[in-house]
Order: sequence, then C-alpha cells, then structure tokens
Amino acid sequence: MDEIAGSITPLLDEAAAPADLDKATTAIFYSISNTQNGLRGVSFGDSLIKRVVETLKDEFPRLKTFATLSPIPGFRSWLQKNAAAMLAQLGDKPRGELARAASAKELNAESLLAAVDKPLALDAKSPLRQFLLASAAHYLGREQQQGKPADPVARFHLGNGARVERLNWAGDPSAKGLKQSYGLMVNYLYDLKRLDKHRTQLAQGKIPISGGIEELYF
Repeated sequence: MDEIAGSITPLLDEAAAPADLDKATTAIFYSISNTQNGLRGVSFGDSLIKRVVETLKDEFPRLKTFATLSPIPGFRSWLQKNAAAMLAQLGDKPRGELARAASAKELNAESLLAAVDKPLALDAKSPLRQFLLASAAHYLGREQQQGKPADPVARFHLGNGARVERLNWAGDPSAKGLKQSYGLMVNYLYDLKRLDKHRTQLAQGKIPISGGIEELYF
C-alpha cells in the first residue's frame, strides 16, 4: 500500500507537476474534519461510496485502491485525558525508555505530555514518537463511545464500511494538524468486497483495522 498518500502537503501543492492519470492505480479522498459537523450521524453507505468508485473506475480503469487521507480531530484532546491510562499499560522497560527520552525524573502524564508537545522534533526511533503512534492506534482501533468509534471522522468512514489502514507521522504538519492530532493523519481503506463485512464487525463492537495498525499497539 505504499502508493497510498501519507501527507496532505503534496496533495495541496498547486505548483506540483500533474500526474499521468492514465497510469493511476490509487484514488485518494481527502477527508475534512467537517464530517464531524455537517455530516454528523449521516451514513451514505454503499450508495455514495460505490457511485463515486464506479464513476472513477469508468474514467480510469486502472484504479484498484480507494482510500482516504483523514484528520484525527479528537486524538490530542483524548490523549490529554487518558495519558495516565496509556502509561499504566506499559511495563518497566518501556516506561524507563520513555522517562529517559522525556528527561523526566518521574514519568507521569504531565511530564509525558510536555515531552511530546513538539512532535515534529522527534526522530523515527524516539520512544516518545512510538508512544504517540501506539496511543493513536489504540484511540482509532479500540476506543469507543456508546458502541461507536470515539473519533468523529473515524465514526463516519468506519460506519460506511472502511477499515483503519495506516497512521501517517507528520501527515499534517500545520498548526491545526498539530493541535488536533500531533500532526498525525490516517488512511481509511475502502475495499468494496469487504464493506459489508467491516460494517458487521463494527456492529459487533470490533473496529476493523489493518495488521499494521494492530502492530502498533502496546
């Protein structure tokens, strides 16, 4: 799935060279946070998803993969309330690694949140970066409210049969992206053959996720 976009920056670059659409194999839908407002509680189901996909496939026959690049608007506020609970899931060794990375004599929710406040400065191997990714995977793949995904954008896409496919570090490095989700974005994958299966899973209380998301869990 390397062809799935992981950052909003090139997608919004008006100066970028046009791609050869006849060779395109992947369609990316840019998902906005307004799904939590104007589209609250609305499920378009197969009617809209299939209509859009079929229209695109008629025009671009080589398209095989259909996914979104979506914000995670509720993640940062959720972690601020649940950092202590996420820390409690860790063993002594990963807690020690986090404490050293945070330069904290005593690792707690407050010191941890302070250490991850500037996520773009964290390198790929930083335990703090891995903690954010694991927490985001937990938030999207396990956290529910009243039997539905906690995140409003996740609720919309998962309710329409998508699955949580991939987390993208620094997917949205804008001030808004950092404020919402530490810059993280997520791909939701729409596999037309599995939309009903995913909706059934969701109705049974299990959020559909990829193996890559599951590997990020603590």
